[in-house]
Amino acid sequence: MQSKLLDLVYNLCYNIAMDNKDNFYAQRDEKNSEKIKQLCKELPHYIREFIVGIQMRTSSLTRLNYVYDLRIFYDYLSKEVFTTLKPNEIELADLETLKAFDIELYLDYLTAYEFQGKKYQCGERAKERKLCSLRSFFKYFFNKDKLSSNICAKVDLPKKHEKPIIRLEPDEITKLLDRVDAQNLTDVSKRENSYHELTRLRDAAILTLFLGTGIRISELVGLNYDDFDFSANSFSVTRKGGNKSVLYFTDEIAAPLKAYYDWQKSQINDNTPFGVKIADQKAMFYSLQGKRISIRAVENLVKKYAKHITPLKHITPHKLRSTFGTELYHNTQDIYVVADVLGHKDINTTRRHYAATSDDIKRKAARSVKLRDDDDDPST
Repeated sequence: MQSKLLDLVYNLCYNIAMDNKDNFYAQRDEKNSEKIKQLCKELPHYIREFIVGIQMRTSSLTRLNYVYDLRIFYDYLSKEVFTTLKPNEIELADLETLKAFDIELYLDYLTAYEFQGKKYQCGERAKERKLCSLRSFFKYFFNKDKLSSNICAKVDLPKKHEKPIIRLEPDEITKLLDRVDAQNLTDVSKRENSYHELTRLRDAAILTLFLGTGIRISELVGLNYDDFDFSANSFSVTRKGGNKSVLYFTDEIAAPLKAYYDWQKSQINDNTPFGVKIADQKAMFYSLQGKRISIRAVENLVKKYAKHITPLKHITPHKLRSTFGTELYHNTQDIYVVADVLGHKDINTTRRHYAATSDDIKRKAARSVKLRDDDDDPST
């Protein structure tokens, strides 16, 4: 009976999300939901209850990551703790026997472990995420009175060492945009140059949008034709978590976007952008196969251009976002504006990444320290 009720609730939430199957985000949620259902078959029955229980307050990607993390946790329990049980045979009553130290041993195990025949390693950030997944899981069943305690709440999160912000300097931004704008590249093969000529307008629009608005890569690939209003230099973006937001851009940013937009519009009328038939005519950015461009394809094109400009820096779409965020903070000195534009829910995330670690602020602080007054004579 409980299983049928869970299925009913799951399908109700699923159908609400699928009301518009032409929507990129609805299709993404559909794929994630199907993956979750398949993975839950490898786990104890109550995992499905947890996933359904948090469905209305989490994204499909968050739930999918929870299931991935729980698979590793139950594989560990089967190997190291409940050695006579398979992962899907471990009951909530078995979890009652665990202590906080068992969770600490699990985090230690994650440093270097094997899962389904492959070897993996977890750093401090990966361990933190997996512990957060367990905290949510144990908290859920503790609140439902199905576990007597949330032992994970007694385990400290791993200490994280802050990484320096890697971003492009102003001269590097200029070189990057000049390269993508070039109609003929002399330091690549003829084949690569032919691809560049074909995708130049698209790539310029993508790089400019990253550097001029700071959007996330997941937000960029989900953009549609009708999200843009060039009369107001604005566009609508679906933020992390599903909220909609309107962002604005300058005329400098609008130029390459409009050039690509006009070219793409003329191509779509013929149904042949990049010389192939397209599958989703709503998408703003396409791959050479005529499909909505993927996250991997965007990562590759950023890497392709950046390696010629700054080979010692590992530039990714997120680093372009960091470049925009740092520049915006320097110009406004308003951390709340930066947080709003970047779509940060927690102001501390913005402060940690764009204010506290700013080299320019450190230099300014250093110059403000004087050991002697200007009128002092050091010889006296």
